[in-house]
Amino acid sequence: MRVSPTSSIVPARSASPLAEPPQRRPDRPCLTELRLSAYAGHRRAGLPLGPLTLFAGPSGSGKTSALRAYEALARLGGGASLDEAFPRPVACVPDRARPDAQHRRGFRIGCTADGPEGPVRLDVAVQAEPELRIVGERLTSGGLVLLETALRDPSRRSVQAAWHTAGTAPVTRAPLPDDQLGTPLLPLRVAGKTDGQRRVLAAAEQMVVALRSVFGCDPRPGRMRLPVPTGSGRLLGGCDNLADVLWRTRTECGRRHAQLVAAVRAGCAGPVADVLAEPLPAGLVRALLDRGDGSRTELGRLGDGELRYLALALVLLTGPGVLEVDPAGEVPAAMQTLTVLTDNLDRSLDPRQRTELLRLAVRMCERGHIRLVGAVSDASWTAGVDGVTVVHLEP
Repeated sequence: MRVSPTSSIVPARSASPLAEPPQRRPDRPCLTELRLSAYAGHRRAGLPLGPLTLFAGPSGSGKTSALRAYEALARLGGGASLDEAFPRPVACVPDRARPDAQHRRGFRIGCTADGPEGPVRLDVAVQAEPELRIVGERLTSGGLVLLETALRDPSRRSVQAAWHTAGTAPVTRAPLPDDQLGTPLLPLRVAGKTDGQRRVLAAAEQMVVALRSVFGCDPRPGRMRLPVPTGSGRLLGGCDNLADVLWRTRTECGRRHAQLVAAVRAGCAGPVADVLAEPLPAGLVRALLDRGDGSRTELGRLGDGELRYLALALVLLTGPGVLEVDPAGEVPAAMQTLTVLTDNLDRSLDPRQRTELLRLAVRMCERGHIRLVGAVSDASWTAGVDGVTVVHLEP
């Protein structure tokens, strides 16, 4: 496997571990690898993640399932239960996987988070049948196992956990629930009195912060065209309430809104002097383009590509306070990174819109406060653009 700053070629079925070249640790924790050891159509796959990553490949190559695995890990890192993170767990079981003598089948996923503590690995084994439960979890750093869990007694709804202590006893053992990830629970169980315990807490915090603040985005033009009720002003994943968000953001930050107008001008047909929203009767609001000559165009008249482009540009130019995400409230915003996950990133976009959106994404991701992981069928249009990691998947 060859990895470079602008492209990476990773066979989806036989990826080898990534080398860790000497480099400065990132200030903000972030995921640098997604591992699909045995998940859906993936086997032994290690997918590198950069600030801007595109999974590329034909239909059936596993792009969507990789994004779903990332989002599931993010939900688990935020404290969600297994059934919330995996609503269809049987679909995550590897193709043609046969049950064992106890009729059990499952899947294995994991990730690496880099940050001030160095690379921290998390690997999780999940039983999907006959009951959904975690059967094993391992958190490691620098070759040292910091947390390890295992299902010892199938009749109990718990796993036996052991975490690094490095005190009078080398490890501490206690039961943890089998329907939640153990890593985000460690701050409630580890006292932090020894150097070993503090190392466990620091690694767990880095992993949780890297996983959380994920925004799954798939703009749906059909719903974006309609006036919407005024509400929280936080953008939904389908961007249905785009008009409500524009009603809020236009007055909150003039500089950021000017950047949005410039982006829309570069990617939409006709002149664009402003992007705004106006109130309607019955508490509704609609979005408009100001053409600068006294005329305005309702967003409902724009094409699908223009609407998706506008919505994605807005997402890249905003942050957790505007998007419907669950940030890590106990961590300063300056130390967090928002990760946007979007399937079919280039759907309905024409070549000019793709180019402008990529240029905007590279610029925003370089700043470090936002990362983008998208899926496309063909990434040839990104060739020669610095700052893009392309992971090629094969059926």
